[in-house]
Amino acid sequence: MVVVTLVQGDITEQRVDAVVNAANSELLGGGGVDGAIHRRGGPAILAECRRLRETDYPRGLPTGQAVATTAGELPARWVIHTVGPVWSARGDRAAQLAPLLASCYRESLRVADELGARTVAFPAISTGVYRWPMDDAARIAFDAVRTAPTRADEVRFVLYDTAAYDIFAAQQAR
Repeated sequence: MVVVTLVQGDITEQRVDAVVNAANSELLGGGGVDGAIHRRGGPAILAECRRLRETDYPRGLPTGQAVATTAGELPARWVIHTVGPVWSARGDRAAQLAPLLASCYRESLRVADELGARTVAFPAISTGVYRWPMDDAARIAFDAVRTAPTRADEVRFVLYDTAAYDIFAAQQAR
């Protein structure tokens, strides 16, 4: 059974087998977690992402899927890139998007298993510029991780600030 831990801090400083990147579909870097991972990891990550775009994902990585690259200069072995959905306040649309957010976690763990990763660090996917409400995102993340078949020993949620950490801690206690 996977152990789920919480850390308040910077995901680019995590010493784990795989760090999950809340990427955009272009896989070419961006803001938030994506930008931080690309900046700290260096050009090797971007080079592999460009190759993926040229070969396997010419139209971009679809929402809810995941793919791995080197971690470059990060203290991890791999980066698993996943594209979260953009939040919609419309109830019917939100209900359609929640399974895609859960898929980000499940697919990232599937890729981690393929790589042999035993420790995986996740950010709070889709909660930044994609505006997913933190409490709902935490619920979906825990449900997905707790029910995903995985060989990982540890899943670590790395939350950037106290507010996010507190929300994830409350969800973990449930």
